[in-house]
Amino acid sequence: MTKTKTPNGTPASARRMLALLLLAGASLLAVTAARAQFAMVPAPQCAPPPASPQGDERAFRIDAARHLYRCYPMRIYRGKLPPLLYGVMMVETELASDGQVVDIRVIRKPAADEVAPWVLAMIRRASPFPAPSAMPGGTVRFTETFFVDKSGQFQAFSLTEGQQ
Repeated sequence: MTKTKTPNGTPASARRMLALLLLAGASLLAVTAARAQFAMVPAPQCAPPPASPQGDERAFRIDAARHLYRCYPMRIYRGKLPPLLYGVMMVETELASDGQVVDIRVIRKPAADEVAPWVLAMIRRASPFPAPSAMPGGTVRFTETFFVDKSGQFQAFSLTEGQQ
């Protein structure tokens, strides 16, 4: 068996191995850079919102998503989302009559483990949400899906602009 050599005398198998190592290193850097986006949740930039006039869960969910967008304007993905998302997460949030978060339950975990604590922390820090005063019992439990890009920006299903 003869070994193939490149013009500079390096065996072809060594060049392939080096190329694979460089590719693996670049992939690791890309993943590390994406994870860094989720290391910290910024302080919310919103004031306590007025009560929501919505009397059903679907309409209230839109008010809650708008509140989250007002709290984190720098984290909102503008325009259509890319075809491959870094994480998709479904969360059920329960609010008290004053809009304070009572409970958050993950319905669908994202593939990227670092996304879940980041989304949950954003929701908690954005409390209080609009008070669900028109809801039966004055409390609400609603489900929202979060579409998260590797840049650390997101869209909520209730307000999404779609996907490319």
